[in-house]
Amino acid sequence: MPMPDMRHIHHPGPVAPERTTVVTGRAVPLRFVLEPSDAVDVAIAKGFANRGCIGGFVMLRGGTCDPFRYVMPAASSDGRHAAWYSGTFAPEGPVRIERAGTIVGWRDGKPFVHCHGIWNTLEGTRMGHLLGPDTRVTESIEAIGIGLEAVTFKALPDPETDFILFEPVTVAADTAGRAGARVLLAKVRPNADICTAIGDICLSHGIERADVYGIGSLNGVRYADGGRVEAYATEVLIREGWVESVHSRPSTSLDVDVVDMDGRISSGTLVPGDNPVCITFEVVIVELDGPRD
Repeated sequence: MPMPDMRHIHHPGPVAPERTTVVTGRAVPLRFVLEPSDAVDVAIAKGFANRGCIGGFVMLRGGTCDPFRYVMPAASSDGRHAAWYSGTFAPEGPVRIERAGTIVGWRDGKPFVHCHGIWNTLEGTRMGHLLGPDTRVTESIEAIGIGLEAVTFKALPDPETDFILFEPVTVAADTAGRAGARVLLAKVRPNADICTAIGDICLSHGIERADVYGIGSLNGVRYADGGRVEAYATEVLIREGWVESVHSRPSTSLDVDVVDMDGRISSGTLVPGDNPVCITFEVVIVELDGPRD
């Protein structure tokens, strides 16, 4: 049965002819702790620098922060952008991280983090876009993920959306002897189905099996169990993602957490072919040599 026409969102600038950007590097497995008293972005930057990494992805779990600052997706008030951010939320008291996915790159010549996650406040569970410089660690937070030494994400003007967005870039030559699994850093642009885009990226790079990490925004959400999110702007965290080759074609499965413009949180497995990107989606694809565990 053919999929219905996907939802389409209009952005102010010229549509880029290529709907994905991809660079290739080698994985450095990361596991470190965000220490108390540091801002979240500073603590993450220290963990990456200690392993000689300039970009990648880490999942944060446990620990607390105070102060804690975040925003959620919202309608644009300027009549130009397709969507925007809410005002800053500043919950009282310590906030405990449940899980938060963090893309790590560079902006204005220094490390920068883009983080979506779920956290527990005194008023209940909330989800959104964590503001790293304004959020301070008060109890150690575990960080596990993948770093890269030669490629990263760099914050650059995006003419199509009129935002400053992370773009995958190569910073140094990847030496032939560099160890580690092959990793693709990718940006998926608006109106592309996220599952299809990831599968196409893997197919074009000869990847049959991979783990997938990342965060981004979707224009409405359609879950495999029939659940739906109708908001045209959402914040999304890939809780678990993978690619498996089925009949010589990569098949993508993404389990996600989502928050909509009213703060409603939902979770589930995305329907392939009916989950278009709203603003951007940043993805880290780690090739596997054998079957997934």
